[in-house]
Amino acid sequence: MARNKKEEGSQFVRYFGPLLDALRRLGGSGTPDEVVEQIAQDLGLPDEVQNDLLPSGQPRYRNQVAWARFYLVREGLLDSSKRGVWSLTDRGRETTLSGEQAREVFLKWVRIFQEQRREKEQTAEPVEEQVAEGTGATPNDYRAAAIELLLSLPPAGFERLSQRLLREAGFTQVVVTGSSGDGGIDGYGTLQINPLVSFKVLFQCKRYTKSVSPSHVRDFRGAMAGRADKGIIITTGTFTAEARREASRDGVPPIELIDGEKLVDMLEHLELGLKPVTTYEIDESFFSKFKG
Repeated sequence: MARNKKEEGSQFVRYFGPLLDALRRLGGSGTPDEVVEQIAQDLGLPDEVQNDLLPSGQPRYRNQVAWARFYLVREGLLDSSKRGVWSLTDRGRETTLSGEQAREVFLKWVRIFQEQRREKEQTAEPVEEQVAEGTGATPNDYRAAAIELLLSLPPAGFERLSQRLLREAGFTQVVVTGSSGDGGIDGYGTLQINPLVSFKVLFQCKRYTKSVSPSHVRDFRGAMAGRADKGIIITTGTFTAEARREASRDGVPPIELIDGEKLVDMLEHLELGLKPVTTYEIDESFFSKFKG
């Protein structure tokens, strides 16, 4: 049955409590990948739920967890200061949320955002819409814009961008083989761990709007057999839950998976194509001290 807009917009609230629980299980902090995988494990989410995509091509489940995190940061239960890591605040460590309590937190912030919007309607200032209503939007629109730009690149351009990204990340001798028909291998490079240890790494670039399947991972591993210590698949799309399991399967060479979200994370961290902007908001509590 198709979801209506109102029903879709409230789906992420069910992950408020499980997100806090997952971070506690992970020791108080975790990467986004670790958190979403822990929640899926805790709740026993089937692969079809994890693989379901929004019209935008984003994984619906991961999008909903991202929105849950957005509201929990506003509530002061999660810390927003660590780049690339989600972590509990002291208050978050002591907080558990039932379904009803999660709904109360959500509605509280809906009211706050609505009030802020009303207060700014008389000005020309743009106001960020904070309530997800099934559009697939995430709290940071620049990330979606970055993905769109990546998708607009020609295949050769995306390969060159991946080459630059790997170089900036510490790889050396990074070569793009391009359309050589080399079993899906788009390039290779060397990762120097220390003066005595290095790894040859093969990489594949997939400019996708859809999910990469486990068969793609198996085919890539077959192409790299006996030629490298490790592989990397870089995509603008996503990986299915089965593909993630295949990439880390025991007894075979490991393959690192970089999906669209992680790709933007790397661009952000390395400040490649994304320029940080500093802004300020009024701290009313500071000025209130001087009103009496």
